[in-house]
Amino acid sequence: MKKTFIALTALFALLWQANAQSDQGHWPQWRGPYLNGMARGDAPTDLSGPKSMRWKTPIPGRGHSTPVVWGDRIFLTTAIPAGTPPPPQQAAQTGRGGAGGGAGAGIEHKLVVYSVDRKTGKVVWERTAKVVTPLEGYHRTYGSFASNSPVTDGSRIYASFGSYGVYCYDFSGKLIWERDLGVRMHVKNQFGEGTAPVLHGDRLILHFDHDAESFVVALDKRTGKELWRTMRDETSAWSTPLVVEYKGKRQTVISASRKVRSYDFESGRLIWECAGLGANVIPAPVFQNETVYVMSGFREPKLMAIRVDRSGDLSGTDAIAWSQTRGLSYTASPVLHEDRLYALTDTGMLSCFNAKTGEPYYQQTRLPQADTFKASPIGANGKLYLASESGVVTIVRMGDKFEVIASNTFEDQVFIASPVVADGDLLLRSQNQLLCISGGNSK
Repeated sequence: MKKTFIALTALFALLWQANAQSDQGHWPQWRGPYLNGMARGDAPTDLSGPKSMRWKTPIPGRGHSTPVVWGDRIFLTTAIPAGTPPPPQQAAQTGRGGAGGGAGAGIEHKLVVYSVDRKTGKVVWERTAKVVTPLEGYHRTYGSFASNSPVTDGSRIYASFGSYGVYCYDFSGKLIWERDLGVRMHVKNQFGEGTAPVLHGDRLILHFDHDAESFVVALDKRTGKELWRTMRDETSAWSTPLVVEYKGKRQTVISASRKVRSYDFESGRLIWECAGLGANVIPAPVFQNETVYVMSGFREPKLMAIRVDRSGDLSGTDAIAWSQTRGLSYTASPVLHEDRLYALTDTGMLSCFNAKTGEPYYQQTRLPQADTFKASPIGANGKLYLASESGVVTIVRMGDKFEVIASNTFEDQVFIASPVVADGDLLLRSQNQLLCISGGNSK
């Protein structure tokens, strides 16, 4: 009997360990398994050594979507030009955007979903979701027609191409369903689309904030059937929704330029709203301890900690636990871990705030090199990974004091998509490659 008990105990321990290891191989949504930028497990620090690079895989076309991972499968999207550019006069008409916007308009593109083997980097399958000729373009440096990161639940992959539909595939590449939501977005200055969908329970949540009729919609993930749609009084914004739970009820929180709003997850009914963020809202919300943290970093930047236990209009009330206006992200989403909120500016200054009080542990601390950032930082085992436009990945120790652990340079690489960690590997998507850095040298 004793031997049987010992054997069963050992078996359960092995099963638990295997399950824990498999969990570390999942990065199912663009802000990670916890939706706060934190990874499970560790990641390497020596990224550019000769034995660090496991593989590089070319990715054709143009796509700034962050990959997602489930076990040994990586999924990502791209847009591949399939036609010739329009005549100069027509290009000037369709590509009129200003401030760097309007690229790619009037050119036929294939919208493609890729599945890549995480161990080898080989492409398992690719599927063309749709061939389109967009009338509105994207930001010439930072945009693409495939900037919306996909999501996965471990059996299916859901890829949103915004105005051009949502597509659900199984892991073998079979199309399960597709849905055109009947919108053609008109984005400010033709900066382009780029909001990831959110998968929670049996629902896929997508929102479309633009300079026309904005709305948020919930789809049944099994069939693509529309469950509810709620109109929004909003202009162009790019923040990804966040599903939070309070006292057994789920809310869908969306940051935006006019108001942050919370909707009932089941019905789409408005629960609360709060004004105060600046324009061009991009960073995704994060949540802990009945508080959601929302941020803008363009004109009139603001970081607000809002309690979700209220209803109605919360603007200017004590529902706003605290706020900050310095050292905030314009583009990058924050990382929230152990009551510390990390924010990275586009110009490479890092801040760490006490999530309970809003007081900075350090604020607007510049990284060792002059650089610019569009990718969002991620955290793994006490380390913060910052991937820049110049191909530099800086690793900072997480905690109350600013400390650089390592700086790694990847020649001829530009990182717009955010880093991903899966089972000890660091995945980096550049403008034309997917890179896998081995976790064998983590520390």
